Amino acid sequence: MTDKQILLTGDRPTGKMHIGHYVGSLRNRVELQNSGKYESYIMIADKQALTDNARDPKKVHDSVLQVALDYLAVGVDPEKSTIFLQSQIPALSELTEYYLNLVSLGRLERNPTVKTELKMRNFGEGIPAGFLIYPVSQAADITAFKATVIPVGDDQEPMLEQTREIVRTFNNVYSGDILVEPQGYFPPKGQGRIPGLDGVKMSKSLGNAIYLSDDADTLAKKVKSMYTDPEHINIDDPGHIEGNMVFTYLDIFDDDKEEVARLKEHYQRGGLGDMKIKKYLIEVLENKLAPIRERREMFAQNPEAVMKMLEEGSKKANLVASQTMREVRHAMGVDYFGEF
Repeated sequence: MTDKQILLTGDRPTGKMHIGHYVGSLRNRVELQNSGKYESYIMIADKQALTDNARDPKKVHDSVLQVALDYLAVGVDPEKSTIFLQSQIPALSELTEYYLNLVSLGRLERNPTVKTELKMRNFGEGIPAGFLIYPVSQAADITAFKATVIPVGDDQEPMLEQTREIVRTFNNVYSGDILVEPQGYFPPKGQGRIPGLDGVKMSKSLGNAIYLSDDADTLAKKVKSMYTDPEHINIDDPGHIEGNMVFTYLDIFDDDKEEVARLKEHYQRGGLGDMKIKKYLIEVLENKLAPIRERREMFAQNPEAVMKMLEEGSKKANLVASQTMREVRHAMGVDYFGEF
C-alpha cells in the first residue's frame, strides 16, 4: 500500500505532440511526477483514439511511438511513472461494458464536453457509438486504477462529474465502496491552452502548431510566419500587443519578464520591427526546445527499447486494473468460479 495519491492522465495518439501539449499538460505532469506526492499512471489512449479514427488505424498505431518519445523527451520518467497502452488492459473494456448499464443515453448526450466534441468533428448523423460513450470509457480508465487525482482543463470537468456519478451509482447498487471518486487537478493559472501560430486554437489538423520534434530550421520558419499585428506595416508605426502571437508566446516562454515588458513598450511606441521580435522569440523557443529535441533524438535511436518500456508499463498497469476488476466482479456477483 502507498499513502501517495493516485494520479492518472494521458493523451490520444493521433500524431506528434506540440508545444500546446507541453504548456497545457506535459510540463505540469513532469512536475507532479517529480514531487514525490503521487503514484502516477500515464496512459496512451489508443482505444479512445480509434473512436474517431477507426478507418485509419495506421495513424493511431504509428503515433504510439511518437507520443512515447515526446513523453520521454520532456522528462516523463518510467522509473517514476507507469506509462502504458490503454488497449493492453482488458479490464478497461469489461468495466466500460458494465458501466454502460448504469448510464442513460440521454445523460451521455447532455454531457457538455461530448456535445462540444461532436460539433467540432462534424459527424452529422454518423456519430460512432464508441465516440458517444467515451465518457464511460474514461470512467473505466480512472476507476480501474482507483485514481484520486486527474489533471484536467476546465472544459473536462463535466467528464469527471460523469465518472463520479458512475462511481456513486455503482457503489450504491452493489452495496460497497469499491470504486473511488476522483477529483480534478487544474493547472496553475497561465498554464492552460495556448493559441496556434495564426491565433486560433493550436491543432494538428490546422497546421498551426510547433511540434516538440521540429528541428531548428522548421522552428524558425514557423515563427517567421507567425501572426503579429496587421496594422503594423512600417517599423516606425505603433504596434498592438493584444492578439499579437509573438508577444503571446513571449509571455509564456520567456523567463526574462523585464525584457518582455521592454520589448512591448518599444513595439507599442513604434520603432521595433516584427522580424526583430520574431528573431528574439526564435532564440527563446530554441533555448527551451533544443534540450527536449536532443533527448527525443536520443531515444528515437532505439525504438525497440521505447516499445519495451511501454510493454513493461502495460504489464504493471494490467496487474493493478485486474485487481480492481476482481473486486468489481465479486461485488456484482459474476465471479461464479472464483478468479477468472
